[in-house]
Amino acid sequence: MKHHWWLLKLWRYRTAGLLLILGVTSLTILLGTYFLKHLGGRHTPPVVFLKTHKTGSSTVQNLLFRMGEMHGATFAFPSYTYQFEADLVDELPEGSSQFDILCSHMRLNTEELKKVMPPNTVYVTILRDPVQTFESVFSYYTFSVPAFSLAKKAAETTANRSALSVFMESPESFWDPKLPENGLARNPMSFDFGLDLQHGNAANLTALAEAFHLIMIAERFDESLVLLQALLKLKLEELVYVHLNARSARSITPLDETTRARIGAWNLLDIQLYDFSLKLFQKKVEQYGAERLKREVDLLRASSSRIRQKCVARRDVSPEELEELVRPWQSDSATIVGYNVRDNLTKEEQGFCMRLVLPELQYHAHLYFKQYGRAMRPVPTE
Repeated sequence: MKHHWWLLKLWRYRTAGLLLILGVTSLTILLGTYFLKHLGGRHTPPVVFLKTHKTGSSTVQNLLFRMGEMHGATFAFPSYTYQFEADLVDELPEGSSQFDILCSHMRLNTEELKKVMPPNTVYVTILRDPVQTFESVFSYYTFSVPAFSLAKKAAETTANRSALSVFMESPESFWDPKLPENGLARNPMSFDFGLDLQHGNAANLTALAEAFHLIMIAERFDESLVLLQALLKLKLEELVYVHLNARSARSITPLDETTRARIGAWNLLDIQLYDFSLKLFQKKVEQYGAERLKREVDLLRASSSRIRQKCVARRDVSPEELEELVRPWQSDSATIVGYNVRDNLTKEEQGFCMRLVLPELQYHAHLYFKQYGRAMRPVPTE
């Protein structure tokens, strides 16, 4: 099959999730008190969140997971998210009339999404400075993307050169665009947007960007959350967050000016996408009111600070020090750190705080098991 590599990668990811089911069942029982008290009717519109790679999207996804669980939303779980197809979304659970939230990694396909989600669905995504995004993608997927792996091997024969700098010196010598596994090796955000990276252009980017009700900007994250609050009719307490899926300091490659310039030139489509989306974002800020937005951001930051102090005992905790239920999935080439939750919490507080720091894989498995009462179905291999 053309995308067999991606299927194997996703199967590895999901197999790890199945091993957590017993632990997640215990988590559901342990944390049930909080949401039994707080469940209410759905008051937000249906939402699709295009989870882009290495942009801060895991933090937004966690917020949507918590929001959806609190309001009893029905989640759409694609069994295979490399190229979104409606047929690969699990069936509506008994008693549900529509899907309310889809917030997965996927290559955007709006026509297929419309087959799954209601007509009034709100479309949201997040972008990040393309240079920083590419550095993060390279670090996280060094051994998964063939072009990056070749550069890593080449760097082993040179002294005091990072694999990223070796790759950026002559990226075409490592990159084979015909290999689907190399999708993230150039313009990764445009790849997530479903563009043909060999023939994409600024006009394509403009049309795609305008299809979203909100494109959040990672460098203006708190402002983005306030705009999301207005769009989805959320309450302030639903916006509190901690940064998830962050790398340890030693997994981050420092960038000199030459490497930064080369990354920008190599990812020109992403630069154009980001710049255009930043202009759209600024227009939304002006429509919302800059002073009003600043007041709301200040309230959000104060609220988030209070919650972090209440919930978090330690941040940037190495994976070997974390319990299985709060240990982020580790890539082969980067160390992903996490959080320890405080011990002196009530059951209700523990329910909230654990969800606040819960990594994607564990929360996904928890919600799936809670919605369907079974493990995730296997991904197709043919």
